[in-house]
Amino acid sequence: MRRHDDVTDFTAADQHYMAHALQLAERGLFSTGSNPRVGCVIVRDGRLVGAGWHRQAGEPHAEINALAAAGQAARGATLYVTLEPCCHHGRTPPCTAALLSAGITRVVAACKDPNPRVAGQGLEQLAAAGITTHHGLMAEQAQTLNSGFFKRMHTGLPYVRCKLAMSLDGRTAMASGESRWITAAAARSDVHRLRARSDGLLTGRGTVLIDDPQLTARDVDTPWDLVQPCRLVLDSRLRLPKQARMLQEPGKVAVLYAHYDRRRAQDLTAAGAELWPIEPDSGGRVELHQALTAIGNAGINELLVEAGPTLSGALLQAGLLDELVVYIAPHLMGHEARPLLRLPGLARMAERIPITITDMRALGPDLRLTARLEKG
Repeated sequence: MRRHDDVTDFTAADQHYMAHALQLAERGLFSTGSNPRVGCVIVRDGRLVGAGWHRQAGEPHAEINALAAAGQAARGATLYVTLEPCCHHGRTPPCTAALLSAGITRVVAACKDPNPRVAGQGLEQLAAAGITTHHGLMAEQAQTLNSGFFKRMHTGLPYVRCKLAMSLDGRTAMASGESRWITAAAARSDVHRLRARSDGLLTGRGTVLIDDPQLTARDVDTPWDLVQPCRLVLDSRLRLPKQARMLQEPGKVAVLYAHYDRRRAQDLTAAGAELWPIEPDSGGRVELHQALTAIGNAGINELLVEAGPTLSGALLQAGLLDELVVYIAPHLMGHEARPLLRLPGLARMAERIPITITDMRALGPDLRLTARLEKG
């Protein structure tokens, strides 16, 4: 058995080829669905002989595409992959068997697969067969690329981003509810990219009533047809209008409810919506943690919240948000306009909610601020 996992021994060449594999993995940003984004390169005698990435769920994994590109040159080569090779039969055969058959002699994985069906067993299987295995090279970058997949495997919940757009004085709509458009075209285009990389888009019935959004990803440049994310609506009593625009758009719409009404259920089902029953909270609303559990059980890795201040604030206070993406427009809307988040009960400075800003950049005349929520 040959096994070596000491990250301090990685060479400059190892770093170079893993960086290449990560770039390939990013090509699956909009298309892998419930599967992780994975890239792979194969190197023999200092020469790149094969490369591939996972394109869509149900299609060959990155390793298989790279092996196909390498052909016989894979024998005796080193394989760099951004996630541990799978060792189980799913929609595709195990990659470990293909690596053994191809004659790969060394495997460098960025990180272990958090899927309990793999979880180190793929590397162990390869090592037991005599292949030198390593992991831990650029692990943080690989996990960040698949933050939703890792979180869902560990907790059952999706990675939850909350998108917000506000004026410089922290307002999201005029007192009348008018909100189009707070930000300029570049920021709105960026939102569509956020939608496109997400597996699900979550909103509340109130937002549907006020804005009647399509809630689709549009005008995003992808190498193949974009699969629309699942649109999810929290609607405790199934009062979503059956004429809502989102019900006229392609793709799945799911309504998460707490109280059943037969006539409304029939109308929404006839309009094409799926109905997901969720236990009510103490106030009779959809219980948020159970709602996110159901969303995770549906295979949704990354969830983008586009909702009003009440639902967004409730998710934040419940500790269910992982990240805020805030677009800030250079204008003022006044103190009577609607606030960014509704956060009742904060009365003292000690009760402030800490966040960590991880990125800030200009998009046309607007700013985009990305922040991580600090967990307990």
